[in-house]
Amino acid sequence: MLFRLRHVSFAYRRGAPRVLAEFDADFPSGLSLLRGPSGGGKSTLLKLLAGYLAPDSGRVATASGRAPDAAFQRRELGFVFQQFNLLPGVSLQRNLELAGLIAGLSEAALTVAVPRELDRLGLRPWAATRVEQLSGGQLQRAALARALIKDPAVLLLDEPTSGLDDANTRLIADLILARLAAGRSVVVSTHDPRLPAAFGSAVALTLDLPAS
Repeated sequence: MLFRLRHVSFAYRRGAPRVLAEFDADFPSGLSLLRGPSGGGKSTLLKLLAGYLAPDSGRVATASGRAPDAAFQRRELGFVFQQFNLLPGVSLQRNLELAGLIAGLSEAALTVAVPRELDRLGLRPWAATRVEQLSGGQLQRAALARALIKDPAVLLLDEPTSGLDDANTRLIADLILARLAAGRSVVVSTHDPRLPAAFGSAVALTLDLPAS
């Protein structure tokens, strides 16, 4: 089991409506899709799985049986936020290098990993470009490249194809399928109908979250 949630409740502030209430779910290894409208709790659930948010009550456990912690985030997790969270003022290549260094990659490993991910996502021509000068689609792919730099065992993606054209959506879908073929696990939050169609029978779990 990749993640197990039991009786998880969460609200962003005291007295606010709960985004999740007494929520239970088991996420198997492989590919899981979180679906539902905006405001349905998909992004919140991904951050709870990652350990970036802590539940108000209940328990989130990883495959190890422990709650997601800093060691899990550093060694095993890749996360792509909707806001991208790339470091401004430096180049795309430097963003990837810094992500790899934080994850503990050696300089030698980085010389292989950085061009690999730039090429995989069609970003090599913009390696020296500062991230604030990239287009929205390039930023989306750059954020994914940064998450993949350490070859994480678990990849969490929040609306990875929002605003992308069909060609780039297909590129990201194929990349996710390649992750699965390599024995990695992926959880995708999406309301993009193109992704379920692209994944077909590769989906191990589809979880539909209602509107809050």
